[in-house]
Amino acid sequence: MHAQIVLFDGFDPLDVVAPYEVLVAGSDFVGGDLEVELVSAEGPRLVRGGFTGSKPLQLEASNYLDPTKPGYVIVPGALGPVGADPDEVATIPVLLARFGETEAGPLMRRALAHPDVTVATVCGGSLALAMAGLLDGRHANTHHLGTEVLEATGAIPVDARVVDDGDLVTAGGVTSGLDLALHLLDRSYGPRIALAVEAYFAFERRGTVWTNRGASPQAV
Repeated sequence: MHAQIVLFDGFDPLDVVAPYEVLVAGSDFVGGDLEVELVSAEGPRLVRGGFTGSKPLQLEASNYLDPTKPGYVIVPGALGPVGADPDEVATIPVLLARFGETEAGPLMRRALAHPDVTVATVCGGSLALAMAGLLDGRHANTHHLGTEVLEATGAIPVDARVVDDGDLVTAGGVTSGLDLALHLLDRSYGPRIALAVEAYFAFERRGTVWTNRGASPQAV
């Protein structure tokens, strides 16, 4: 099993570090079965994260994004200003749109089409895919400020902490990367492993996990 966390210019550091730490701990609890790595569409390089006035964090991608590796491909959101002039500064919408214009766009399309790959996103990561035309008709969530944009792309917004739509798992809000990663561990290795990681980090999963099954609610 592989978990590839995709770095791109302007990524939100917390969207990357939170699931990385959780998944590495989970791998330790299952004897190293899960290989966790930071990747980029351009291959090994130092990738600069986004920032809002503070010094940006840089992380190193150690490998190319491979859309055929069995396991998970995780796309973070972006960090930057929201209301600034996009012609003068790279706002979050600009950074997310750029993601689909790079080699990451076609690679993520291949990942979504691969039967052994589950694509997961944190916060605005789902918007990066949706703006690239990859989430039409799919159930997903994102940061609450981006819900209208997500719906405008043809995705079906679901107001849940984690939205599990089979081979697409999305989470809304920055800190939801913790909950997303714990859910992925639960999916692959079971609740005992997920609970062991929760205890290790002294963190309890938050919110509802929505899955695309069961009865639909009736109007009341």
